[in-house]
Amino acid sequence: MTTSALPDVAAVIQQAEQAMAAGHLTPTALKNLRTWLIEPCYAEYAPLVAAHVKDQKWQELDDVFWTIIPFGTGGRRGRMYPIGTNAINDRTIGESAQGLANYVLQWKSSPGNGTNPAAGLACAIAYDTRHRSRHFAELCAEIMVAAGFQVYFLDGYRSTPELSYTVRAKGCACGIMVTASHNPPSDNAVKAYWSTGGQLYPPRDQGVIDCVMAVDQIARGDFRKAVADGRVEYCQRAMDAGFTSAVIQLATSGPRDLQVIYSPLHGVGTTAVCPVLKEAGFEQVEVFGPHAAPDGDFPNVPGHVSNPENPRVFDAIIDYAQQKGADLILASDPDCDRIGCAAPSLQGATPSSPGPDPLSQGPWSTLSGNQIGALLADFVLETRQQQRKLSPQDYVVQTLVTTQLVRRVADSYGVKTYGDLLVGFKWIVRVIDEVGPDHFVFGTEESHGYLAGTHVRDKDGAVAALLLCELAAQLKAKGQTLHEKLDALFWQHGVHAEKTVSVQMPGSEGMSRMQEVMAKFRESPSFHGGSEIRQLRDYLHQHIQLPDGTLRPLTGPQGDLVILDLELAGNAIAIRPSGTEPKIKLYLFAYEPPEQLANLDDAKAMLQTRLTRMEADMREFAGV
Repeated sequence: MTTSALPDVAAVIQQAEQAMAAGHLTPTALKNLRTWLIEPCYAEYAPLVAAHVKDQKWQELDDVFWTIIPFGTGGRRGRMYPIGTNAINDRTIGESAQGLANYVLQWKSSPGNGTNPAAGLACAIAYDTRHRSRHFAELCAEIMVAAGFQVYFLDGYRSTPELSYTVRAKGCACGIMVTASHNPPSDNAVKAYWSTGGQLYPPRDQGVIDCVMAVDQIARGDFRKAVADGRVEYCQRAMDAGFTSAVIQLATSGPRDLQVIYSPLHGVGTTAVCPVLKEAGFEQVEVFGPHAAPDGDFPNVPGHVSNPENPRVFDAIIDYAQQKGADLILASDPDCDRIGCAAPSLQGATPSSPGPDPLSQGPWSTLSGNQIGALLADFVLETRQQQRKLSPQDYVVQTLVTTQLVRRVADSYGVKTYGDLLVGFKWIVRVIDEVGPDHFVFGTEESHGYLAGTHVRDKDGAVAALLLCELAAQLKAKGQTLHEKLDALFWQHGVHAEKTVSVQMPGSEGMSRMQEVMAKFRESPSFHGGSEIRQLRDYLHQHIQLPDGTLRPLTGPQGDLVILDLELAGNAIAIRPSGTEPKIKLYLFAYEPPEQLANLDDAKAMLQTRLTRMEADMREFAGV
C-alpha cells in the first residue's frame, strides 16, 4: 500500500508519531506500525491499523507492534490479534509457514544436504482445540501447497506426538503443528518439525528463522481445491491406527486391574490416550466429564489454563476420583504431549482384599514432573532388566534443570545418562538422533515431558499414560501406590525435592526487566537459601565463576542459563528466561543423601523448608 492509494496514511502516521512523542507508543512500535501502513505486502491489514490509530488504541497498538514476535527454535507462540508484528495472526502465521517452505526448498536444492535426502517434498499438518487452530492449519496447508508441497492433513483435533509420527510415517520433509500447548485461551502458535519428526535444532533452526524473517510475499493456494485434486490428503484414519499401534509396541505384560480417571483438559487427548489405554487392556478408564468437551476456552479448568503442572487442575478430579474409589488420575495438556497425574498416598485395596476402599486410601496428591520422570525411568529400566534386555550401551536423557534422581536411578542400573542439555525436549531428541535410537531407553524433562520408544521424536503424553498405568497397576497388585514407590526411591537414592517458580514479565518493559535480572544473577549472586554458593555456571558466557571471582572454562551447551551450585552437595538454583512465554523461570533443587536419612517425613519437611527459604532469598535478591 502507498500513500497515494490511501490518502490519509500520512495523517495516520503523523498521529502515531505524536503518540510516541507523548509516551503512548514505543519507537519500535511506531517503526513496525508504519511498515504495516505503507508496505504493499501488508495492504490488507493497513485499514485496520489505521482504524486503531484513529481510535487512539495506543496500548493495543504498542502491545502488538513493539517487537517482532520471534520465530524461535521451535516456532512462533503468542497472543492472537488480527494485526501486529508481535501477535499471532494470518500474517505472522503465514510468514512462519512460508519461511519453513522456503528453507526446505533451499535445503532440497543444495548439493550434499546429507540429512534424509529421501524425504519427499511433503508436509504433515495437525491442529489442536484452540480458537482458530483449524483456520491457521488450513492457511498453512494453502501456503505449503502453493510452494509445491504435498500436504498430509490430520482432519480433526489430533495430538502433537501424532503429528511427529505422521511426519516420519509419510516420509515428509517437514511438519507443522498448530498449538500453543498449555498457554491461556488468548494464545496460539505453530510448531515446526523437520523430516526426523523432531523440532528444529542447529543449524536448521537458524536457517528457518532467517527465511521466516526474510518473507515478503506469501503465496497461497485454495484449500478446497487442493483437497479435491489430492494435493491435500486427509490421512487421520491411517495415522490414528498407526500411531496407536506404534505406542502399543511398548506395552508389557502385567496387571491391568486399575481404575483410572482421565482428563484431556478440553484438549485433544481422547484421540491419543484413550485408544492406547484401551488397546493395552486397561478397560476401567473413565474420561472426566467436566473436562471432556474440546473447547479452546478451557472453561472448567482453574484460571482457564490447561496445564498439568498446576496441582489445582486436579482438585475437582481428585474429589470425583475419591468418590469413585479410583486408583489413578491422569491429565494431559491441550496438545497431549505432556502428562500429569495424581494418586492416593496409600493403597485402598490389598492383594488379599481386592477392590478399592476410598476410606483407607489416605489423601490424594499430585506428583511433580520430576517425580513422574524418576518413577518412569526406574520402571522402564527395571522392566528391561527383568526382560534381560538391558545393556551398558543403553541410555536415558534429561535436561540440566531436571531432577538428579533420574541420573542416580540410571547409575544404579549401570546405564548412561546424557544430561548436559539446555531446556527443551528438542535437545533430548538431538541426543537420540546423534547417539542413535537403538539403545535409547527414556527421555524426560521437569515440565511433564516424557518419551520412550522411537516412533516419534518429541515428548508423548500417550506413551507416558501407558507407562504410568502399567506401573500403577503393577504397584496396586503389590499393595502400593506411586507415592509409596517414590518413597522407596528416596530411601535408595536420597530425598530429592524441587520447585519451579515462574515470574511473569510481559511487554517491552518485561523484556528489559528479564535482561536486568539475568545480569544481576551473573554479576553479583549473593542469596543462598542457607548454604553458601560453591560456584556459578554461566552457560551463555561459557564459564564457571568461583566465589573469589576466578573464572574457569565451562564445557557444555551455550544458552541463556545460569546455575548456582551450593555448598550443600546436590543443592542448586537455576535461572533462565522462558523461550516461549514472557517470564523468568527459576528451578530450585534440594537434596539429602541416603546415608543421612533417619526419618523420611522429617527429611521431606526439612527440604521443603529449604526450598521456601531459597525462593524467598531469590525473590528478595532479584526484586521479583
